[in-house]
Amino acid sequence: MVKVSVIIPNYNHACYLKQRIDSILKQTYQDFEIIILDDCSPDNSREVIETYRDNPKVSNIVFNEINSGSTFKQWQKGVMLAKGDFIWLAESDDWCEPTLLETLMEGLLANPNVGLAFCQSCYYYEPNIVKETTYYPFYANTENGRGFIQKYMLNGNNVVNASMAVWRKELFNRVNTEYTQFKFSGDWLFWVSLLQISDVFVSGKILNYFRNHNKDVSSRFYSTGNNFIENVRLYKVLHQRNIIDKSQLTTLVKRQYTIFLSVKHSVNRDNLPNIYRAFEEAMGLNEVTKTYYSLRQRLYLIKQALLPKPAH
Repeated sequence: MVKVSVIIPNYNHACYLKQRIDSILKQTYQDFEIIILDDCSPDNSREVIETYRDNPKVSNIVFNEINSGSTFKQWQKGVMLAKGDFIWLAESDDWCEPTLLETLMEGLLANPNVGLAFCQSCYYYEPNIVKETTYYPFYANTENGRGFIQKYMLNGNNVVNASMAVWRKELFNRVNTEYTQFKFSGDWLFWVSLLQISDVFVSGKILNYFRNHNKDVSSRFYSTGNNFIENVRLYKVLHQRNIIDKSQLTTLVKRQYTIFLSVKHSVNRDNLPNIYRAFEEAMGLNEVTKTYYSLRQRLYLIKQALLPKPAH
């Protein structure tokens, strides 16, 4: 039996696969198996994956004949195949430092109440540009899961991608599968669901590299604005589960709306009616209008304040 099952869900990332898999094989913590899942990639992913078939660490390789249409369905398939007590969902276009698994396993094994452990992630933009990193104010710390949700997981998803996290497989069947109905915010809902039933270990070390490029799901969602639709839907789910109250729901949705107004010029115009409808259903038409004009008034006052003063 192995301690960790490393699941690599791949779609169309042939050019990144070698770096991804090799960074896993070089881990200082070696008690793991690798499960590679390809979701009917049209590129030469199969050819790259097959070069690892005889590696003793690779326990399963599965090629879908039809695209599943969902990263989260691939997650489920991988967990069903996993033999380890812990799961690392290593996204196929990311890579990591050799000590990632060792660092996170130390936090998980030290405390049986910890169900999720994650490190910090560096945003990598091609070609060869690092723009930002995630941040945690402690070198390493264990926090209550529900408290962590309130402090760090409401204004945004602080576990920005699956590759930076390792979690206990035994908790998987206790998580509501509603996250699989999302295409953008499903991971955010999944982490919140884990944090409801377990504590979290967070390392302040930057050990993961999260690649941003035009082939990833997030880029497509930002261009259409569907990220706002899914985020509003997520907040409604959190309210239904009594994770946030009505006041928090209103505040968080308004914040999303303010962000949307600042970027709507870059969003696909054909999708704007759907985005407005999502906010109207969550906030009410009057609140949407009020927030819009309140923001415009504030921007007007700021512009007026920046105008050169008339000479006397």
